[in-house]
Amino acid sequence: MNAFHRPRAVLFDLDDTLWPIAPVIAEAELTLHAWLAAHAPKVAQAFSIEELRARRMALLAAEPEYHLDLARLRRAALHAAFEHVGENVQHLDGAMQHFLAARNAVKPYDDVLPGLLHLADRVTLGAVTNGNADLEVIGIAHHFKVALAASRFGKAKPDPAIFLAACEALGVAPAETVYVGDDLRLDVEGAQKAGLRAVWMNRTGSTAHLEAGIVPDAICSSLEELIAWLEQQLGD
Repeated sequence: MNAFHRPRAVLFDLDDTLWPIAPVIAEAELTLHAWLAAHAPKVAQAFSIEELRARRMALLAAEPEYHLDLARLRRAALHAAFEHVGENVQHLDGAMQHFLAARNAVKPYDDVLPGLLHLADRVTLGAVTNGNADLEVIGIAHHFKVALAASRFGKAKPDPAIFLAACEALGVAPAETVYVGDDLRLDVEGAQKAGLRAVWMNRTGSTAHLEAGIVPDAICSSLEELIAWLEQQLGD
């Protein structure tokens, strides 16, 4: 059993913890397909959004290392689609730039910005993500002292290494760190196995933790609830 100390740092997951990601990806794929219709029409005519997604998932199944970098996966699958229909691959850069711009057009949940401002006065904040969110583009990078992405670090959650590297970068011990995320296996179980406390950000009221047999250190539905729980841990 870990001997936990007064929290000095809070690390956040990003997608589906600080903002909903499914509608953003859906819109990004729509705008990408429209871009392809204008700039790489052979691809758009040959493959629907669903067919491009199926090809991408098949590539991921064949080469699981792409889990580390989903943007690299998308580019590789697009490259294969371009070659399959004889489209000019010089348009790949433009396609990816267009997609990533739309992918970063996220809208944080209403509690996020005031919550981060409040927490920053009490603890050091950081982020650890398996996704492609660009905090500079989104405009919230200044809230986080450290931000680690699996694609750059080389290991993805739930590997303990990425949690431990974030703690080291912040200058805090795992036992002094709280991780907050929406995914029970990647975020909660992963962080706990690395020696951190883990808060399940459960915005939907799910009871999935009961079936999974995972016991978060706390379950919160908002940053307000996280702050209330954290105040108890801080003891003042």
